[in-house]
Amino acid sequence: MGFAKVAANLPGPKAAEIIAVLKRNCYDSTFSYPLVIDGGQGCVIRDSDGNQFLDFTSNIGACPLGYGHPDVIHALAGMAQNGAHKIAGQDFYCREHADLSEKFLSVLPEGFKTFFVNSGAEAVENAVKIAYRKRMKDGMPVLPGVSCTGAFHGRTLGTLSFTFSKPVQKAGFPELPVLRIKFCKEDSDPEIDSIGRMLEQNKVAFVISEVIQGEGGYSVASKKFMQNLRKQADAHGVPLILDEVQSGMGRTGKWWAFEHYDVKPDIMSTAKALQVGAAAFRSDLDPGQQGVLSSTWGGGSRIDMAIGAAIIDAIKRDKLLYNAHVMGGRLKKGLQDLIGKGGVIDVRGIGLMVGIEFDTKESRDAVLARMFRKGLLLLPAGQKAMRAIPPLIITAEEVDEGLEIATSVLS
Repeated sequence: MGFAKVAANLPGPKAAEIIAVLKRNCYDSTFSYPLVIDGGQGCVIRDSDGNQFLDFTSNIGACPLGYGHPDVIHALAGMAQNGAHKIAGQDFYCREHADLSEKFLSVLPEGFKTFFVNSGAEAVENAVKIAYRKRMKDGMPVLPGVSCTGAFHGRTLGTLSFTFSKPVQKAGFPELPVLRIKFCKEDSDPEIDSIGRMLEQNKVAFVISEVIQGEGGYSVASKKFMQNLRKQADAHGVPLILDEVQSGMGRTGKWWAFEHYDVKPDIMSTAKALQVGAAAFRSDLDPGQQGVLSSTWGGGSRIDMAIGAAIIDAIKRDKLLYNAHVMGGRLKKGLQDLIGKGGVIDVRGIGLMVGIEFDTKESRDAVLARMFRKGLLLLPAGQKAMRAIPPLIITAEEVDEGLEIATSVLS
């Protein structure tokens, strides 16, 4: 025990100085607490004043192997002397692009192709473009897409059209045509069959949904709901897009959250843990014409693509899907024992993707701040939930210390 080691006064002087510069110079975006990251090792983040925090955020899943992982360091070292680490990846070929595509496709459904971009929002944006292209090729006019209440698909204007998690994210912005259905978390939900009625009454371009909502509050779809989406999309000849930007790459104990539901998407998006954005799609949905899809960097820098390939190798070699399943179960059970304390009313999730629901936003925010000052990092989600999304390498000792801190705060 003893991974978290923090001073009594946070932020420290170095962190406070950096935060002051950012507040003066930059838009104050979604910062949750006054943490200035300097470095880290394993599941521990070190700030600029030397404080150590047990990280249950993985930087929203973007650090699945934690910090200082030897495979990541090796990939970085291999590119350190390369004078062409950043190339226009849709105009020039490189080995890293080819290697990542091979490794990525090895964990996708058979018969898929992919297109690498810079971020999760770009991945969703291009998934939507692929779906629109298919419908336009079929001679259909511009049609609405169907998305879910509570959804978060990104902040570009296109993806924001299908996002519906917080009013502040959408207010005052135009949007593409969209229809909405309820994201059902229980098989008994009276709206469980709403997708069938929606598609019977409207012509649409596609259906898009997360399997486990991320920013929307870590809500887990019911199995019947997800299977209904697949069944009705097939029945009406509509592409089904599944957004795995946050839930993919082993986070739930399987490569993709949809594997828990016995369904497959026609098109999917992922990013974060992959280090680059990716839109993946059935081969028959390939636009079949150069220039329809493009991106300046085509998957970020060669460094990002090399690290993404190394992460896939490490997840396979080190059996991190199994670790996510086992450690996720340990974490979820420990958190469920805290229901009724400190405002906690629900704990849900799959694998190392766990949501903690509070009675009020004020309770959630107060607990989040106290956990930070005790050396445990979590992040808000939805209106009044908190997310625990630690690195896939987390150990039982680290899970237990996190639970010990959470217990002390909530009690």
